[in-house]
Amino acid sequence: MRNKLTDELAVCGLKAALALAEQCPEKVNRLFLREDRLRLFMPLCKDLAARKRPYKICEDDELERVCKSVHHQGVVAMREGSEIEPLTREDLELWAGQAKTGVVLVDLGNDHNLGAIVRAAAFFDAHFVVVNERDAEARLSTSAYRVAEGAMEHVALRRIGNVPAFIADAAKKLLVIGTDTRARRRIGDLPAISKELGEERGGIALALGNEEHGLPQNVKDLCSCVLRVPGTGNVESLNVAQAAALFLREIYDL
Repeated sequence: MRNKLTDELAVCGLKAALALAEQCPEKVNRLFLREDRLRLFMPLCKDLAARKRPYKICEDDELERVCKSVHHQGVVAMREGSEIEPLTREDLELWAGQAKTGVVLVDLGNDHNLGAIVRAAAFFDAHFVVVNERDAEARLSTSAYRVAEGAMEHVALRRIGNVPAFIADAAKKLLVIGTDTRARRRIGDLPAISKELGEERGGIALALGNEEHGLPQNVKDLCSCVLRVPGTGNVESLNVAQAAALFLREIYDL
């Protein structure tokens, strides 16, 4: 739930709120919590008091009203600055120079996928997630934060307006891996591909498309390689977050 008047986002769920409190307490404007959560959030409460910001002990029904969700797990933090920052050329140069791994999301489908992918990215030490600003679901939301289970504070989120232009630019500096259920090469070929192509580039970017349509052809044409996850064929494809986790696990082992 986003408060448009104050540009605040409700962050709920215990792990998500704890990560925000520990990593970015200065971004919390207000805090609502059950009494049994007070001990865990006492440092944040002291910080809020020092900044003359409110915190309030609440019952579950009030917490549900604040965040518009029953999945609050006893705490709701109202976070400022709920927009994803635009990507800069310096970001790409930094990721390439430090050989970082990240994900490029062309078309998400829903905000739960964003949360799940960010969670997988943080788990497998991916540094960045780039989203398409033309995708209405590619946004910070209460659901995305909750599903990410605290990972939002460990991954750099950036937005772009022209995906093909970004992929073309990124492919000059990073190994850009496209995904396609009909690709000739498989995820298991990644170590050989990385050895063949990765030496000329710093870092890896995994490009993921919509679950229904996949990556657009003009994006696949710009990738360093295009791979698929082999399966039984009983279902056409994996959920995009599942596919992201499998690829990030393989990249983590390189």
